[in-house]
Amino acid sequence: MSVSRSRILDLMKVRLSKALSKYPFTLSQVQCRIFSTTFNPTSTRTGNKILRQRLKGPAVAAYYPRRVATYKDLRALYPGLETWDEEEEDRLEYLASRKARGKGAPKKKKSSDGKRILLPLLF
Repeated sequence: MSVSRSRILDLMKVRLSKALSKYPFTLSQVQCRIFSTTFNPTSTRTGNKILRQRLKGPAVAAYYPRRVATYKDLRALYPGLETWDEEEEDRLEYLASRKARGKGAPKKKKSSDGKRILLPLLF
């Protein structure tokens, strides 16, 4: 049988009232030490409730099935294998239609000798 927290606090107030006069602790500080809670006399929002919770990352990662293989992986493993990636074909068709309408990506910049200019990375 467990004793309720309020009963323990009542007993602490009676017994510790004399002892607290000797030490620089308040009743709430002693209470926080006994019950392993954070002492927060001004009731500021510290985010302690969130930090005490279990991490959700492993549970979320376990929910989704592992990625086994994609068309790209199969092409890399077996270069001679003929595969048909319908999504990739649709994407290429979409880009070709955009380019035909003049909405495609701009051409790469070329130097006078016909080679592409490589711009330095700025980060």
